[in-house]
Amino acid sequence: MTYESPVIGSARGRHALAVLHLATGFIFLWAFFDKTFGLGFSTPAERAWINGGTPSQGFLNSDGVVGPLKPLFTAIASPTSDVLFMLGMLGIGVAVMLGIGLRVSAVAGTVIMILMYLAEWPFAANAGSTNPAVDYHIIYALALIVLASLAAGDTWGAGRVWKRLGFVQKMPWLI
Repeated sequence: MTYESPVIGSARGRHALAVLHLATGFIFLWAFFDKTFGLGFSTPAERAWINGGTPSQGFLNSDGVVGPLKPLFTAIASPTSDVLFMLGMLGIGVAVMLGIGLRVSAVAGTVIMILMYLAEWPFAANAGSTNPAVDYHIIYALALIVLASLAAGDTWGAGRVWKRLGFVQKMPWLI
């Protein structure tokens, strides 16, 4: 016997999930656009990717990366990490906004968020974190997991259409 929540199964619950999938996707898309074009929010124009900036290297080689894993993060900083990070931000953002491929997006986004969380090492007393256990990286990862688990892309997204595609039905991990 399965349990279906009367709230999540309701129109109100589905609409709340739809708003969450659009907002969460926009977070990732915004990061991509700000880092690509230097919109001036977290990335000034002179450090934009299109102007030769290095989105992941800039972070991984900064003073913001602290703790016992710093040598690991410094070692992976490269042009390849820039491309992978930016493709991740774009891919996750587009998929979550469209409500397609939410399982893959949830896994990829969760990995990126946990790596960023560990890179900032919030466990140190002077790390600048207001909560060493749960910060925005963890909340974003949890949001992605909830969206994928509850098929949030089926409402105000292309999730239902996506699931009917032949190649997706043959490879359900793409749902």
